[in-house]
Amino acid sequence: MADVAKRAGVSSQTVSRVSNGYPGVLPETRHAVHLAMDELGYRPNSAARALKLGSFRTIGVITFSLAPLGNLRTIEAISTSAAEAGYAVTLIPVGLPTHGGVENAFTRLEELAVDAVIVIMEVHLLDRAKVTLPRGVPTVVVVDSDAGDAYTVVDTDQADGAQRATRHLLDLGHRTVWHLAGPEDSFAAERRVQAWRHTLEEAGREVPGLLRGDWSGESGYAAGQELARREECTAVFCANDQMALGLYRALREAGREVPGDVSVVGFDDTADSPSYSPPLTTIHQDFAEVGRRCVSRVLDHLRTGEHPPGTSLVPARLVVRESTAAPRG
Repeated sequence: MADVAKRAGVSSQTVSRVSNGYPGVLPETRHAVHLAMDELGYRPNSAARALKLGSFRTIGVITFSLAPLGNLRTIEAISTSAAEAGYAVTLIPVGLPTHGGVENAFTRLEELAVDAVIVIMEVHLLDRAKVTLPRGVPTVVVVDSDAGDAYTVVDTDQADGAQRATRHLLDLGHRTVWHLAGPEDSFAAERRVQAWRHTLEEAGREVPGLLRGDWSGESGYAAGQELARREECTAVFCANDQMALGLYRALREAGREVPGDVSVVGFDDTADSPSYSPPLTTIHQDFAEVGRRCVSRVLDHLRTGEHPPGTSLVPARLVVRESTAAPRG
């Protein structure tokens, strides 16, 4: 730091203020200090700075799986938002939702020294593992809006999205809407099931039997083979776009056209959904906004020292493309 100060013609205190991002330094002085840092190859010692400031400038992220699209997009947004605020992200995947797996993840985070934790998993899995969150560490939970009485929660408004999908198909003139749901142990899947059923009941329509998949295209294909045999099925709401793709294949093989014979709505609005044949009508989830709000809540907690519970729901929206139409006849 003394070498940088000498090269830039300033005091060591000014170098410290520039390296720590403090205001009150003239732009030309800040530029001279950065230029001297580059010329000398100087890098601030983050460990020493953490000891001095009592902050590690790091947010820990725990997730069960990197496979789901939503998790990947949310983590990407968390990383981007954290970097813009001057924070690094430490990612710890948990292989299995067991007591040992979750406990080890939190133990590792405590050893790595983080300022806050974002948990991308459903709270019932946390409760099942009987894990106590690190004391004094601000924590935000993603993807479980029922947990707002105990945690700070950020989630997509799953119910509103499912209601919009079901209502869209009813408004087109379909007598009822079949639903290809996600796994029973998924909070998001169950929230969508409840909203689908409630929307049909509120409209005075018959509620067909529920079919389930595991989010994969293969499971959508298997359920689609059964739906294709049901002539009374003219509209299907799929709990995600990937299962809708499998449904497309099953309907096509059975000689049933989309949307001529069966209208299909997905959920997620993946990057590929506009390229489906036909382009898929779906519910858009703003994963980037979920990630931004997570970081915003964490930084609020760090600034205020308060960790109030509560839920922040990110709105979903219907994206109408070419996979839905009025029923024939």
